[in-house]
Amino acid sequence: MAASPGSSFAKETLPPTLTSASEQPPLYDGTTRLYMSYVCPYAQRAWITRNYKEKINLVPMNTADKPVWYTKVYPKGEVPSLEHNKKIIGESLDVIKYMDSNFDGPKLTTDDPEKQRLAEKLLEYSDTFNRTMLAALRSKGLVTAEAVAALNKIDSFLSKFDDGPFFLGQFSLVDIAYAPFVDGFQLFFADIKNYDITEERVHIQQFIEELNKINAYKETKQDPQELLALTKKKLGV
Repeated sequence: MAASPGSSFAKETLPPTLTSASEQPPLYDGTTRLYMSYVCPYAQRAWITRNYKEKINLVPMNTADKPVWYTKVYPKGEVPSLEHNKKIIGESLDVIKYMDSNFDGPKLTTDDPEKQRLAEKLLEYSDTFNRTMLAALRSKGLVTAEAVAALNKIDSFLSKFDDGPFFLGQFSLVDIAYAPFVDGFQLFFADIKNYDITEERVHIQQFIEELNKINAYKETKQDPQELLALTKKKLGV
């Protein structure tokens, strides 16, 4: 398998997290900015993509104590959002597609028509998958049948192509869309439900293993115990 283009990504010094007391950086001054949070999986999608592209400045925020000026930048107040060419792009899947189309760097989409069709199907399904898994974490008792079926579906999708361990064989935007969630769910289900999402799912296991060899992804990972505590608090478990 060819090495991922992000495997050589250089470690960087990350900017400090902004809070409600922080001053706003200049807006529309020609600087490209990614407004994000270090601990949000949706923002992590954009952060990973950004690591493959030309210079995009990170503007990390504390989503529990968000800068008061941010809703003037992006009225929805959500992360991620991207400031580029005097406009703001929001919604994580839209942001990563925009980055891949508008910035120099390794291409994260495919020209293969069959893979393109599967990519669109998988991107459309990604948030349904996430909702199903989060609902299972909130539920009482054993892991829900819906979550088991969703995991089996992902494992099946990962077996579709034999030219690599990722959804389209080689690493792509589809993997970026799923990476923060699949990797995170392995941790969350093990702790909250005592359930191994990789058991008898060799393709998911390989996906996670190969994902964690990619520096552009690894540099976006945060302390697992902090993420687990935040997730438990958010889910009320």
